[in-house]
Amino acid sequence: MAGLLVLTFFLIHLAPGDPVIALGGEHGDAAYYALIRAKFGLDRPLLEQFAVYATRVLGGDLGTSFVHGRAVSRVIADRLPATLLLMSTALILSTIVGVSLGTMAARRAHRRADLVLTSVALAGQAVPPFWLAQLGILALAVGTGLLPVQGMTDARRSTAGLAHLADVARHLVLPSLVLACGELALTTRLVRAALMEALGTDYVRTARAKGLPERLVISRHAMRAALLPLVSYLGPATAGIVTGSLVIEQIFQLPGIGKYFINGALQRDYTLVMGVVILYASLVILLNLVADVLYGLLDPKVRYE
Repeated sequence: MAGLLVLTFFLIHLAPGDPVIALGGEHGDAAYYALIRAKFGLDRPLLEQFAVYATRVLGGDLGTSFVHGRAVSRVIADRLPATLLLMSTALILSTIVGVSLGTMAARRAHRRADLVLTSVALAGQAVPPFWLAQLGILALAVGTGLLPVQGMTDARRSTAGLAHLADVARHLVLPSLVLACGELALTTRLVRAALMEALGTDYVRTARAKGLPERLVISRHAMRAALLPLVSYLGPATAGIVTGSLVIEQIFQLPGIGKYFINGALQRDYTLVMGVVILYASLVILLNLVADVLYGLLDPKVRYE
């Protein structure tokens, strides 16, 4: 986190563009520009700016957004629920469906079903999410009207209770499917390869020789070993979903952090961009830690000291 903080801070300050011009306009006078620089501390040397910012971050203060004029933590908190809902839905969907499809492919290895699933998974992994999102909008939303195109809820009516939850779920179907597609495809391939290897081990053959049904052989014996590569991939999968959510939120106009992050980068809102980067990095690090713990629980041979 410390390395990321240093790298991001200096990269964003060295990038072309001036937040003072973005705030005051291109035709402001020098006195107004100087006032803005003094207000946000941009008139200080860069190393001093970093020292002040790092001290505030260590104290839990992410600063004030240049554009919104509010605390960055409050700006993020307002939009965080929608982003977390999208990412968690995509992660759960890609994991559950990917494990199911990978198991199906492994049980029918080298047959027609396996070939179809493997080909579809390979294609899904290769398709860029932003292009897949456009296809989804044209095919499932604009073409048929089955799913909404933008937003998290229907702006034409006000709902509450179960009706509101159903409306949010309907709006999440297409974005979460698009966001989960790439990770789902890779999960399917990982589970297929790991399960095929596990099904050829001695302990699985012993379980079959004892007369256990194939369903129990897979669920009780082979699947636990097959999930180890998937758990190891949880961290990179989370990083992919985190970065992909920025684009998906922009395409589907979801009220999440992604739109603020992109607008903040365009408007040189340094503190807002840094706050979002710190948040996303924390999520990735936390889920990598969860993956390490799960790996130790699944594999008793692993011991952490």
